[in-house]
Amino acid sequence: MTNPIFASAQAVSTDSSSQNVVESAAALIVGSELLSGKIRDENLHELSVTLRAMGIHLRRVIICPDDINTIAEDLVALLAGHDVVFTSGGLGPTHDDVTVAGVCKALGIGAERSSEMVQIIEKIYGASTTDNHRLMAHIPRGAQLIDTGGWPLIVAGRIWLLPGVPELFKSKLAAVRRELRGPGPIHSRTVKVSVEEAFIKDSLDLIVKTHPAVEIGSYPKWFDPTYKTLITLDGRAEHLVSLAHEQLRLAMAAYLVGE
Repeated sequence: MTNPIFASAQAVSTDSSSQNVVESAAALIVGSELLSGKIRDENLHELSVTLRAMGIHLRRVIICPDDINTIAEDLVALLAGHDVVFTSGGLGPTHDDVTVAGVCKALGIGAERSSEMVQIIEKIYGASTTDNHRLMAHIPRGAQLIDTGGWPLIVAGRIWLLPGVPELFKSKLAAVRRELRGPGPIHSRTVKVSVEEAFIKDSLDLIVKTHPAVEIGSYPKWFDPTYKTLITLDGRAEHLVSLAHEQLRLAMAAYLVGE
């Protein structure tokens, strides 16, 4: 039997006309344990891959401690420059779970006990439900609960509150895919060359200058006998990405690997 806490919205059909269009996103990863190295973060990669496939640019990420004031300050800064902000972690019932309080402070609102959330919690835990479990029913006032078939997603304004437990976090991304979409796909190309970056810098700089609408990245590959540098090209206009890709291949013709 599927654990209702881990249930996802993958079985729900997607109507693209009802999805909110989002251009840019940011993430606030909450957890003093991440900053201390006690726990390794696994959620950022899952989020970035998911958003990219949706055509949404993840522009900035902050990792912050379990501190209400810091969470609030970081959220205000991220909201100022991005369409939506995703949080990860800090939604449990213990003393260090203060993300809801930080969100409330950032938005200038109070928290409220959601009767709907209480019912969900009691359904999940049954006769084992305690008042400590019910503490997790406190959400930012006016927040929306998005059904995922189990533990819901909490959305307060432009802030999406996701759980920190990696398995839970990943299971809730199906609801993000259901509710949001980017303005269009992000098209990508790659080129591998057999020389280090210093040997191709001048040619690469010219390609970058010639194609401002294409995001070009260069990444050295050390201790690999197959290639020395990976170049990536990304953009929303497929024809511009393809044009930049072809010009890059011509410029790197003497060094191309795997062509």
